[in-house]
Amino acid sequence: MHVNLAELGITAATTLVAVALGGWLTVRAQDRLWRRDQQRQWRDIRLAAYRDFLTAFREYVAYVLRPDARVVAVPRPRPPHDPMPFFDDEGSAYRERLEATKTAVRLVADGPDTVRAVNAMVRHARLLAADRAAHDVDAVPPERFEGLWVAEREFVLVARRELGMAGDFEIGDRPGGDAARAAASPLAAWTTPGARVTRPEAG
Repeated sequence: MHVNLAELGITAATTLVAVALGGWLTVRAQDRLWRRDQQRQWRDIRLAAYRDFLTAFREYVAYVLRPDARVVAVPRPRPPHDPMPFFDDEGSAYRERLEATKTAVRLVADGPDTVRAVNAMVRHARLLAADRAAHDVDAVPPERFEGLWVAEREFVLVARRELGMAGDFEIGDRPGGDAARAAASPLAAWTTPGARVTRPEAG
């Protein structure tokens, strides 16, 4: 009788341990699935925000390069007193979309590198607009377009790393890269040495 009770106790204890272990493993599996789903959702959210920002950036630059663009630049009242571009109603819509999508990126970005890259793109876009306030498209300094291209390229690389994509992906003729195999950016035509600056195609 004592043996039977002992066996029953061991069996019951073993069953309880098995049930507890099974429940713990189930919770762990569900937690992993939940985290994976959360990561996937955040990745999709960030990808959409980055795509919208790049689109707004290109639309802003395309408007600034239009021959009929109306831009006025006024020095910022506080240091560093850099020029602040102002637009007519049409141009203001592009500026507001650029600013709104920049803020959206800042809200969802996973690291400071992405925010810094976005800020650099917006800064270069504003400088281009300030140049257009005083110059025709053909008279804009070539380094302004190079700055735009470099800023866009760095943002794409940082965003790819943040989203878990290939870290060794290269765009354009980065220093040390193979220019013959370089991929062309929408801004590449604006930075080709000796090329005439033209308005980019929409899209």
